[in-house]
Amino acid sequence: MRDLKYIAAYLVPASAMLGLAWQGVWSWLTLALVFGILPVVEIFTPQSSSNVPETLEADRSRRLFFDLLLYLNAPLLFGILGWYLWTLSAQTLSGVETLGLTLSVGIMAGANGINVAHELGHRAKLSEQILAQVMLLPSLYQHFFIEHNRGHHKNVATDEDPASARLGENLFGFWWRSVTGGWRNAWALEHDRMKQTGQPKWSQNNAMLRYTIFQSLWLLAIGGLLGWQAILGAIAVALVSMLLLETVNYIEHYGLRRRILASRRPEPVSPQHSWNSDHELGRIFLYELTRHSDHHYKSTRKYQILRHLEESPQMPFGYPTSIVMALIPPLWFRIMNPRVIRPEGE
Repeated sequence: MRDLKYIAAYLVPASAMLGLAWQGVWSWLTLALVFGILPVVEIFTPQSSSNVPETLEADRSRRLFFDLLLYLNAPLLFGILGWYLWTLSAQTLSGVETLGLTLSVGIMAGANGINVAHELGHRAKLSEQILAQVMLLPSLYQHFFIEHNRGHHKNVATDEDPASARLGENLFGFWWRSVTGGWRNAWALEHDRMKQTGQPKWSQNNAMLRYTIFQSLWLLAIGGLLGWQAILGAIAVALVSMLLLETVNYIEHYGLRRRILASRRPEPVSPQHSWNSDHELGRIFLYELTRHSDHHYKSTRKYQILRHLEESPQMPFGYPTSIVMALIPPLWFRIMNPRVIRPEGE
């Protein structure tokens, strides 16, 4: 029965749907939930460092339940986005309503789109990997599938990784560095793969070329069906969702660095190179993404069995609260800088 708590993650798409249905002040419901209600409640709710017993890790019915929780996000993502785009094109909204709905749907696309795609993108099954790439389409962030798996996990907590925030770097500067750096790295990784496999750089097998075409056709199809306002709405939702992702990237590795060994290579990735959070609400709403130390330690572990590891650095608050803190750089630096674990010799 305790596994049913993960159904609460659907409160994010549910709040976006209520905003679309009721509009007015309700247009802002998702924003209020994620950046208002959750951080406040999270402060007063317990943490849990307990891990799933090994006897349950291989339970087939339990694994199916947790997989279905992820899969259901795909129709919710595209259904809610379609509803939002139709609303923009067919109804007259005030500027305040439009902004609220755009932020709400963008947050949903980040939390229930990119975040779920991130989990599925680490799976071995081809069908799940394809679904991950499809779910990244509304965020115009399909390159994440390449850069995250082949770049970020290799270079995490080094200066080679644009998604690892540096000590003293504010969130807003990090956004630009991570967004542009991740996109460039994805192109470079695909060009290297084309060269290694003996294929032309601009081969149809170049995933970055395919992603560019898919995302362009996506926007053109939206425009053809619903008009230019819907195109602008789709781009705005994508921007909100990608910045939410990058904010999570910012807090996940802020200030942590791997030591450079005598071989001039960084030390192996360990649980000390990601911030962990055992706060229950963040764990539920982000599908255990907050147990990020174990995810990087063993990226093939499914989200429902990620572990608390004693050696990982612990965040003072959960991810929802930390996201709000990161938006206020002086507050973030004051709380987090003293907690950063520095490599020996620094």
